[in-house]
Order: sequence, then C-alpha cells, then structure tokens
Amino acid sequence: MTTARSGTSRSPVLATLTGLVAFFTLAPMLLSVLAGLVSNYGRGWRSGFTLRWLVEVWDSYGSTVTGSLLLAATCVLCTVLLGVPCAWALARSRTRAARLFEELLTLPVAVPGLATALALILAYGQVQGFRQSYAFILVGHVVFTLPFMVRTVASAFQRRELVALDEAARTLGASFVQRFLGVLVPAVFPAIVAGCLMVFTLSVGEFNLTWMLHTPLTRTLPVGLADSYASARIEIGSAYTLVFFLVILPVLWGLQAAADFIRKHHGT
Repeated sequence: MTTARSGTSRSPVLATLTGLVAFFTLAPMLLSVLAGLVSNYGRGWRSGFTLRWLVEVWDSYGSTVTGSLLLAATCVLCTVLLGVPCAWALARSRTRAARLFEELLTLPVAVPGLATALALILAYGQVQGFRQSYAFILVGHVVFTLPFMVRTVASAFQRRELVALDEAARTLGASFVQRFLGVLVPAVFPAIVAGCLMVFTLSVGEFNLTWMLHTPLTRTLPVGLADSYASARIEIGSAYTLVFFLVILPVLWGLQAAADFIRKHHGT
C-alpha cells in the first residue's frame, strides 16, 4: 500500500520532468524546421510560408540522400560480416590477448573522429581511386561503428545456455560452421538486429569523421547539412534539417518496428 501511494505521488513529478526534458529537446528542432518553411526568417511567420527552400535543398543536395542511405546500409552489412564472428571469438576467449584486442577495438570510439580520419588519410589517402570514392568513407564508418556491433553481440554470445547448446551440437557431430550458422547466430539474432539499428543510426548521422574523409562528389547528409548552414541562407539550412528528418525518421521507425517484431517472436 505504501509503495503504491508513493508511486502515485511521484508520478506527477516524473511526468512534469519528462515534459520539460521533451520540450527543451524538441523545441529547438521544431524552430529550426519552421525556419525552413517561412519566406523570410528575419520576419518570421508573418512573411508567409513557402516550400521554395525545400525545393532548392532537394535540387542542390538531393544526391546526398541516396548516398547516405546506401552508405549506412553497406556499413551495417560490413559490421555484421566482421563483427558477429569477432564477437563470438571474444566471448569464447579468456586470454589476455583477446582482452587487449577488445580494448584496441574500442579506441575509435574514444579517439575523436577527426583523429581517426586523419590516420586513414595518411595511411590510404595516396590511393586516388579509393580516396575519391564512397568506399573510403565506408572504411571510416566501419572502423567507428564496429565496436558497437561487437559489444552488443558479444554480450549475447556470453549467455551460459548458448555454451550448452554449442557443446550439445558439437557432441552430435555438427561442424563449426553448422553450429555457428545453425545454432548460435539464430540464438543471438535479436542482438544482431539491435546492433544493426545502432550501426545504421550512427552511420547516417556521423559528421566529424565523414567531414574529413569526404570529397565534393562524396557528400553525405550531415556534411551537406553543415555546408548548407555555412554557405547558404538560414532558411535553406533549416529546410535541409526538415529534409533530413523526413528521410531518416521513417527509416529509423521502420527499423525499430522490425527490431521489436523480431524480439517479440524470437526472444530477447
């Protein structure tokens, strides 16, 4: 009884706090979006509303939409192919070398993106065809996002019941490939999906590293957004923000819905 009353008395405070946090978080974004829909930002909504700035943004930066989505999707594929086997190996190994490798793997997260990008430029920047392609940015995104996939999936591989399943399958004569693809991967599939959602989100919104690695022909959505704010009217930059939301939010909602569906039908 006391606990129920205490929870009831705290709920208005929690609701108010949540509302304030939501307001201070969403209000700047809402104002930025509205600035891209008015004819003149200096005069505000009294100048009238227009879609002119959205059209200009799409004409100038529309190519960054397809490039960013394909880049993020390819980054997800690469991190799955590299990260899932790596996560299994780290989850099974107890050696000092494995722990050291795991710490080195997280360095790109701790080191500023500009430093990581500079290292990639110094190492591979002389390869002209590679340097001027989206593949160069892809390498940077994979380096940055791979630790998130590995950590997410490795924690799932460490469950004791998976060790028992692996041992049972091996006792029955299953090869490593059969055990890995037929037993272990399906068991941690929800964790892989969660890692994919995280990697896609990080790749789409990554700016610091991408800004150093991009060329005029390989711009992404965040780089185009920065360029529009720096070199164009505030209305165009704000309209670009609206385009960013219109493109990314439906994709993220769809991925989140797919992740929730998979968790519901395949367990956590």
